[in-house]
Order: sequence, then C-alpha cells, then structure tokens
Amino acid sequence: MGFNDPTSFAASVGADDALVAETCAEYGALTRARLESYLPEGAPDARGPAARDDGDLARLIADYPRRGGKMLRPSLCIAAARAFGASAEDALDSAVAIELLHNAMLVHDDIEDDSEQRRGTPTLHALHGLPLALNAGDALGLLSLRPLKHNVARLGLPLALRIFEETERMAWETTEGQALELAWRRDNRDDIDEEAYLTMVLKKTCWLTTIHPLRVGCLIGTRGGARADASMDTLIRLGFFFGAAFQIQDDILNLEPGAGYGKEVAGDLLEGKRTLMLIHAARRAAPAERERLARFLALPRAERTPAELAWLMDLIAASGAVEHARQVARGLAGAALHEFALAFAGRPEERDLRFIRALVTWVLRRLH
Repeated sequence: MGFNDPTSFAASVGADDALVAETCAEYGALTRARLESYLPEGAPDARGPAARDDGDLARLIADYPRRGGKMLRPSLCIAAARAFGASAEDALDSAVAIELLHNAMLVHDDIEDDSEQRRGTPTLHALHGLPLALNAGDALGLLSLRPLKHNVARLGLPLALRIFEETERMAWETTEGQALELAWRRDNRDDIDEEAYLTMVLKKTCWLTTIHPLRVGCLIGTRGGARADASMDTLIRLGFFFGAAFQIQDDILNLEPGAGYGKEVAGDLLEGKRTLMLIHAARRAAPAERERLARFLALPRAERTPAELAWLMDLIAASGAVEHARQVARGLAGAALHEFALAFAGRPEERDLRFIRALVTWVLRRLH
C-alpha cells in the first residue's frame, strides 16, 4: 500500500499517536519521580487530603506539579538529548527544571488571566486566594533553580552554566511575550495583526514549550560542542514553527474542546485574549460589529455576559476563523517538518527522533 492509501495513512497516524503517548508517559514518569525529590518536605502525597487554605507552602507548591499534564516539555528535552547521543539520566534534572518553571508560570498566568480552571480543577488562586497562590508560584520558580545547580555534578560546570544561560534567555523571552499580551488587553488593542500575534506566540509559548527543550537537549547530547553550535539556530526555527502550531491548536481547543479538556471552555474570549481566531473575525467584521466587539473586550471579565459571549462565538464561526486558524497551523507544522529534517540531518532514525517528528503533526490532532 502506498502513502496515499487511506488505510496506510491511518495506520501511520495511529502509530505516531501511540509513539507520542508512550514516550510522554515514559519520560513523564521519569520526570515526575525526580521532581518529587525536589518538593519540600511535608508536601502530602497526591492521594492525601487536599491542600488547606492555611498558608501551608509545601502543599501549595506541590499542587500544580501533581495535577498531571501531558509532560510535553520535559519529554521533548529528554528525547532531544537522546537523539543527539546522551542518556535520559543526563537530561533528567534539566527536564525537571523545565517542568517546575512551567508550573510556576502557570500559577502566575492563571492569576494574570483570572482563569478559573487548570487541568480540570479550580486554579490555585481560586482555591486559596491570590496572595498565597502568588507566593507559591514564586516558590516554584525559585525551586526550578535547584535541578540546574545539580547539573554541575553530572555535566560539568561549563555545560551546566550554558544550560543556565539558556534558561535565563527563555525566561526573559517568555516574560516579554506575556507582557505583550497583557498590554494588548490593558489597552484594549483592536489593531493586532497576525504577524504581531505570531511574534507574541514566539516569545510567550515557543521559547518555553519547544525551543528551550530542544536546545537544552541538543546541548546535553553534544556536550556543548561544535555539533551544538551548528544546530542551535535551526532549532529556534523548528521550535517556532512547531510551538506556534501547538498554540494555535490550543486556541482552537478552547472553543471546540475534546474529551478531557481541563480548562474553561471559551475562557480565552472571557479573558480578552487576542487569539488568531479573534483577530481574523475582527478583520472581517462590519463596523458596527467591531464597535460591539471593542465594547465587549473593554469590560471587566465579570461583566462579560453569556449573551455577549454567545454573540462573539457566532461572529467567529461566521467569519470562518477556526478553519483559517487550522490552515495556518497546518502550514506551520509543514515548515516545522522541513526544519526538523535540517536540524537532525544524518542522525540515526531511532525512537526519540521519530517521537520528535511525530509530535509536530500530533499537535494538530490533539483533543485536550
């Protein structure tokens, strides 16, 4: 059967999805086990009583990391390290640092967005109030430095320092991206175009989700040698195209969620986020509709009524924005596959390499 045969294609997709699930489960379990060793003493087991609203820092720090998640970022870091020749153990502390910092940023993002749900459960600030949640997010960010310090013993000081510098760059890029998005909402900007959106996504999403894990894995696998220098810029391009496709699919899922979706449906609209769909719909709206949209986005979240939200969702649907976003995401994924071939040219076609390639197309099919 050829590639164009539907049966053959379905089998290929099924094998890719199984590989993604199996590898994320395996590397995610390794990361979680190591991450547990960094949590403060006194943090209860996930099966124990729920965190109390009493300022118990150990419990609050452990909350988000123990809620689960896809473990995409640490798995990508470990797979990239192995694809470039390292062992999973060599990359494990870096993977834990990525996961801890990711959870710290989630706590802060949920506060800044006034989000209500995270991974199917009320957000930390909804459960315990903003001050305690903010403090726990700060603590998680500080905790993410410890695994990076422990890299010195296994990888040596020069490579550990280079990974730390990569982490510093990623943290700045991510923070700048979040600042862009928050400013757009503060100023009720209605002139954001797709180029500006993708710049924001490059910074806010791609550096943490894809670029940083790939680059750190490359550094570990090559021990920071000449092969790393030859690949690092290509990995930025790969990570941008891959991460942007991931973010657009994430935006689509917020409007059309699949089973197991763990965030508030249409929460992006209630939070006033300038997604690709909102930008597309606004560009095609009549003047009166644009004025109504601006009024909706100018309101505090609590005053955005269900009726106005339903109107906005109808406006987005009528504009064809979701299908447009899917087409953009498919184009980005295709570009990512091209950069993947350049970044890993000459590497053996082994499981970790197949996993990374499969991730690029999996992001377009994921349901949560």
